[in-house]
Amino acid sequence: MTQPSLFESTSGRSAVANIDGGARGNPGPAGYGVRIECDGEVVELKEALGVTTNNVAEYRGLIAALAWAAAHGVTRLHVRSDSELLVKQMRGEYRVKHPGLQPLSAEARRLVAQIGDVRFEHVRREQNADADRLANEAMDEATAH
Repeated sequence: MTQPSLFESTSGRSAVANIDGGARGNPGPAGYGVRIECDGEVVELKEALGVTTNNVAEYRGLIAALAWAAAHGVTRLHVRSDSELLVKQMRGEYRVKHPGLQPLSAEARRLVAQIGDVRFEHVRREQNADADRLANEAMDEATAH
């Protein structure tokens, strides 16, 4: 019988999250969409955000994915986004200069630290179709209200 290491999580889960956010008009009616694959399960999240910008919607989608992962014991998360700005900011390649994005970035970083191993990948829009579909559904809901 082997004893589990005290320094490694034996119950950690891995997940892949595709995220997207958008606003019609920028700023305009906005929403985000998230598609998470974890242990063979698919979870879809979306939310209408009212009137805001594309970048705020992208960050709100990221935060939703990170919060879900943290709440469900995910310790390794691969985030895929078609927002080059968000990916480069989260990787530390770009500074977060916009005052409206700074608190969102700080919240995302807090959640990343809670999860542990989070990788960010920039993907082409066509590789992010499910998250884009969900974000558009959320924007439709934001427009309807």
